Amino acid sequence: MYRRKSTTARGLQWVPSLYLTESIPYMFVMSVSVIMYKNMRLENTEIAAYTSLLNIPWVIKPLWSPFVDLYKTKREWVVITQFLMGLLFAGVAFVLPLPWFFQLSMALLFLIAFTSATHDIAADGFYMLGLSEKDQSLFVGLRSVFYRLGMFLMQGPLVYLTGVLAKSYQNDFQKVWTSALLILGACLVGLAVYHHFFCPKVEQERTERFDFLAGFRATLISFFVKKNIAIGVLFILLFRLGEAQLLKLVAPFMLDAREVGGLGLDNEAQGLIYGSFGVGALIVGGLVGGWAISKFGLKKWIFWMTLSLNIPNLGYAVLAYFQPENILWVGLAVVLEQLGYGFGFTALMMFMIYLADGPLKTSHYAFCTAFMAAGVMFPGMVSGWLQTQLGYTAFFLYVFFCGIPALLLLPHLKIPADFGKKQG
Repeated sequence: MYRRKSTTARGLQWVPSLYLTESIPYMFVMSVSVIMYKNMRLENTEIAAYTSLLNIPWVIKPLWSPFVDLYKTKREWVVITQFLMGLLFAGVAFVLPLPWFFQLSMALLFLIAFTSATHDIAADGFYMLGLSEKDQSLFVGLRSVFYRLGMFLMQGPLVYLTGVLAKSYQNDFQKVWTSALLILGACLVGLAVYHHFFCPKVEQERTERFDFLAGFRATLISFFVKKNIAIGVLFILLFRLGEAQLLKLVAPFMLDAREVGGLGLDNEAQGLIYGSFGVGALIVGGLVGGWAISKFGLKKWIFWMTLSLNIPNLGYAVLAYFQPENILWVGLAVVLEQLGYGFGFTALMMFMIYLADGPLKTSHYAFCTAFMAAGVMFPGMVSGWLQTQLGYTAFFLYVFFCGIPALLLLPHLKIPADFGKKQG
């Protein structure tokens, strides 16, 4: 009994900070970078296309995940990748004042994305090694909370800070983001040092040889011979079709001048509304979604959750049409959209668990998340161009109708009635 308590107490020293660190680079690369490039006056077409390409490492990370198992320990990978990401963020800060800042910063952000995807593999593996099975269940909620906290810090306080700095630097956003990125880089280096001392040494470096290609081929074949796998993969790819495009254009819409169809907000308002209240609503939606599935099962709720992911997107079409000056209307639309997204996204996560179920569920789940990342990347790449052709109001209406394909696939998913339902 004493040993279990000691293990649990030790987990409190590293689990929260580990998953906080996991979310920070991902949120910057996929979301905050959009705001940074918008501040630096890049076009929506360029921003959406190139930042969507940064999803590639998360799409293909199952390809190199075995190497993380084979070489060094998960603990070493965690510390090394965090330290490297800190240096890379500092590198982005130093290239922003240069003439070729966009190309150089994109190259560095791609390296950050690759390193972050590697960190994800190591962190999730270390979580399972560093805790007992009972403690893994105990900490699963806590790790989710701190992952969301990282989202909040990136989209809320960090963006708000850039708004404050913009006033001090007379809207010189190169200086603004240079300062913000140096702070971010220093924090990641500090977290690497912290985890070097507080992550327990629970594994030995593997030295035995392993036929990676044969193992990967067998795992891949076992995934694609699952019953109804084609429909399942197509559903994963299409579930976020609208949200993937919305994700890239919400920040530009809020920051664009009113005369070009935007809301004319600054970074402070963006960070406060979308990053703070929006993330709060996202967390609430996720909690309610998890409760609903555990109470009644995924099959009963998947239709309503798919609707909830898409219907609130109409709020942005209304904002684009009326362009209200009262910030409360903007906040209401964001909260409703993020609440619906948090509630609806739970269905996709549970469906991927259902699809991956079996002897190789860890590897199969990694394939599912790769398809999910691809379903975000490819629509996101064209979203900026579509918005420039349609205008914000028509674009957000189009995003709403992108929810229809996933709805049409629902009758073909064949989900057991009791899947996800808590027994007893």
